[in-house]
Order: sequence, then C-alpha cells, then structure tokens
Amino acid sequence: MVNQDNVIEVRGLCNRFGSHSVHEALDLDVRRGEILGIVGGSGSGKSVLLRSIVGLRRPSAGQVRMLGEDPDSLSPDARSRVERRIGVLFQQGALFSSLTVLENIALPLIEHAGLSRGDATDLAAVKLALTGLPAHAGKLFPADLSGGMIKRAALARALALDPDILFLDEPTAGLDPIGAAAFDQLLLTLRDAFNLTVFMVTHDLDTLYTTCDRVAVLSQKKVLVVDTLEVVAATPDAWIQEYFHGPRGRAALLAAQSPSPP
Repeated sequence: MVNQDNVIEVRGLCNRFGSHSVHEALDLDVRRGEILGIVGGSGSGKSVLLRSIVGLRRPSAGQVRMLGEDPDSLSPDARSRVERRIGVLFQQGALFSSLTVLENIALPLIEHAGLSRGDATDLAAVKLALTGLPAHAGKLFPADLSGGMIKRAALARALALDPDILFLDEPTAGLDPIGAAAFDQLLLTLRDAFNLTVFMVTHDLDTLYTTCDRVAVLSQKKVLVVDTLEVVAATPDAWIQEYFHGPRGRAALLAAQSPSPP
C-alpha cells in the first residue's frame, strides 16, 4: 500500500518563456513511495515541470515544496541538504565524457558526501552492481557504452547519495523493447528495496502500465488529471483517448494483462 504522505507539493506553478506560457496555475502532489508517471503531448512542459521541481529552473510563479521544505526559502546549506536527498536521471544520461563510469558515480560521493576517493570508488562499485551492470563496465568511458548501459550508469549515479526521491526523464527512450522491459523491472525492484519515490517523465506506454501507481496528464497548461491508469484512460479528453486507446495503447494494455511466463 502506497503511503499517502506527500513528498512533493506543487501549487499554482507558472512557467513562461517571454510571452509564451507553458504552465499556468499548475497543482500536483506526489505521494511517498509511489511511481508517478508524467505524460502529455509535445510542448506540454513535462521536462520543464521536472526541472522546476528539482530547482534547475526558477518558475515564473507558484511554490514547490519538497520533503516538507520550500527550497527557495532555505539557506544555501539547508537547501543543499534537501537537494542531496534527490537523484536525477537526465534524458541523455548527462554523464561526464572525460570520466569513467565509476568516476562518474563516485563524483557526487566525493563532492557532496565528503568521502575519500577510495571510499567513494568502493561505494560507487556497489551502486553500479545495484543497476545490473558488470564490474568491468566501471572502467569504461561513456563513449564505450551502449544506450542501455548509459541509462543504467546514469541511474547508478542518481542513486549514489541514497536519495528519497528519484527523478527520471524519459528513462527508456532509445532502448530496444528487451532493454526497456529490463529497465522497468529494475526500477520496480529498486523502488521496493529502498522505498523510493519516483517522478518519471515518459511517453513509453509499456513503462506506464508496468511500473506506475498513478499517472498525471499535462494538458491545457496544467495537470488535467492525475489518478490510476484505469481512471486516467477513461477520461473523456481527445488526446488521452487517442494516446491510451490507439494501437500502441491497446497493445501495451494487452501486454500488461497477459500472464507472466513461468
């Protein structure tokens, strides 16, 4: 049973780029321990919303509370302590190309946790193993990795500081179906093992049906609906109906309803 406590509360959020408005008076709650999927049409501001919540973009108006705190009202040290409780997997991985995988994972442990290089490297190897990558992958550079390996390496770095909340931006984009399905199962395992809360921007219908407790649809510059997949898919909105009940939506639903192989 998902804990009903909110770990993220967004109220009246507005994001404007010049005269162009992406969000207006957007409200959203994220519950402790859930995997929340964020979907919406192109230009609906899914990644902008994620960046606003994690503090990479200052919204034009509104408030974001995370883990019971308003980061904008905190001192730099207090804000840093809140930020260390979140992990972010960016859409393209955003690994440092000049560092090995192990060095990428160890960096936040050195910079933010104050660990020695040796201790950070040892702990980074543990995080690497958690994501299912072999030990030898830690010696590779990002350019040597496949798309699926980059996603897992970036996930290991996002997990480096043992976050309470994990933010994922299109984590299965560009992966083949087998790799995407493996990532979905890994996400469920990690959520259950570490009681993570996951905020996930995705367009992958299989991922939504496999992993998400609730789904929020961004439309008309706000959260149009946020609920279980069944409730969301039944919402009488043209985009929602086309998205969830088109050929790919029907295929994803059938795959989710099929019994797992023994």
